[in-house]
Amino acid sequence: MKRITIAKGDGIGPEIMDATLKILTAANAPIEWDEVEIGEQVYLSGNTTGIPNEAWDTIRRNKIFLKAPITTPQGKGYKSLNVTLRKTLGLFANVRPCNSFAPYIATKHPDMDVVIVRENEEDLYAGIEHRQTDEVYQCLKLITRPGCEKIVRYAFEYAKLYNRKKVSCFVKDNIMKLTDGLFHKVFKEIAVEYPEIESDSWIVDIAAAKIANEPELFDVVVLPNLYGDIVSDITAEISGSVGLAGSSNIGEECSMFEAIHGSAPLIAGKNIANPSGLLRGAIMMLNHLGEQEVAMKIKNAWSCAIEEGIHTADIYKEGTSKRLVNTMDFADAVIERLGRKPKHLPEVAYDTNAKITIKKYVRRQPQAKQLVGVDVFIDWKGANADDLAAHLGKANGDLELKMITNRGVKVWPQGFEETFCTDHWRCRFEKSEGTEKVFNQSVVDLLQKIGVEQLDAIKTENLYKFDGELGYSLGQGQ
Repeated sequence: MKRITIAKGDGIGPEIMDATLKILTAANAPIEWDEVEIGEQVYLSGNTTGIPNEAWDTIRRNKIFLKAPITTPQGKGYKSLNVTLRKTLGLFANVRPCNSFAPYIATKHPDMDVVIVRENEEDLYAGIEHRQTDEVYQCLKLITRPGCEKIVRYAFEYAKLYNRKKVSCFVKDNIMKLTDGLFHKVFKEIAVEYPEIESDSWIVDIAAAKIANEPELFDVVVLPNLYGDIVSDITAEISGSVGLAGSSNIGEECSMFEAIHGSAPLIAGKNIANPSGLLRGAIMMLNHLGEQEVAMKIKNAWSCAIEEGIHTADIYKEGTSKRLVNTMDFADAVIERLGRKPKHLPEVAYDTNAKITIKKYVRRQPQAKQLVGVDVFIDWKGANADDLAAHLGKANGDLELKMITNRGVKVWPQGFEETFCTDHWRCRFEKSEGTEKVFNQSVVDLLQKIGVEQLDAIKTENLYKFDGELGYSLGQGQ
């Protein structure tokens, strides 16, 4: 008997959790649970994280967390609890299977069967933002080799375990050559270890268009956090309904399972919500626990109810559906069909020995790191880059001004007067001629000289080479 943690959440959460637990109990799932309170009421009690310490203790002790949707109050600096849970518990992989249930649930893509494997901890979701000038705000995009290796390897292991034929990578490395470039590079490195699985790579914008129009082209898709958030919702929606999709959040120690939809407060308490998303998340939880027999029994019973037209209001359609049911009636319909197999929808047959082994990241030997310059970001209200360059030229020493950009466009030397400039200037200093080596003190000396010129240096980014390879992007014209 495995002990798990549950949270009934907010809005429709308690209703769909009760329905899900009723099905799990009827199917004799070998689990017991401890309930914790998280979400809106915890936020409103003054806890800005939405989760009390005792809940953390229970989740960490039991390792497995089945969570209903929660509500994050707007305003007042409340943090997203979903993001907090994923990052704090190291839940690096978000897995969302999205397949159609045609003809019982309307979709333009009756043959789609796609699994989105989304990196869950980093990228722009690190949430590191600053207001740097009167006009400019910044959000840092963080992509790490450990993060890339863990998520890409998990995608291939998932494909191997469930007999998937192909893994596709979506990135934007034609623009973000270092960050998305690293994700793509690691994908290609790891793909070599799985020669039996086809692999390909796509630029994310055309890939998102393709997956919306021809999802049959894809099997397993792995991608960074922000793209994964967007593409997984697109994929769930075109499969027929976001309300039917569940997801798993997998970590090395703990894992969390949930529906992908929100708390839907407008229909809360009416007993009309569809519990399918949370139930399918619970089935993924059983898969994760190795309880494949129970998972198969519930999933097949659910498919029987769907193909027999027993539908909640969100998917009910005259002419296709046979009976409109509420939340608990749908749960009862699934329970009545336990032990049966669908006639038309695919019957699931999981490998009873199936389990993914998650390898811990092994840090590589560090590369030789050489400081070669610095980008200094200046808050300056002038409009002429030549004037700014004249001030900065007085600060030249071991480091010499080579270029000024504004919003990534080179404006000095040889800038165009048509280029619109804000008050945020990136000023690149590199090793001057005759200087053998740049030290950290060289950067400090430069900043002191810039201060003498009464210029506001709001940020610096040191420029390094790693084993002789540039660790920064070249500016336009370099």
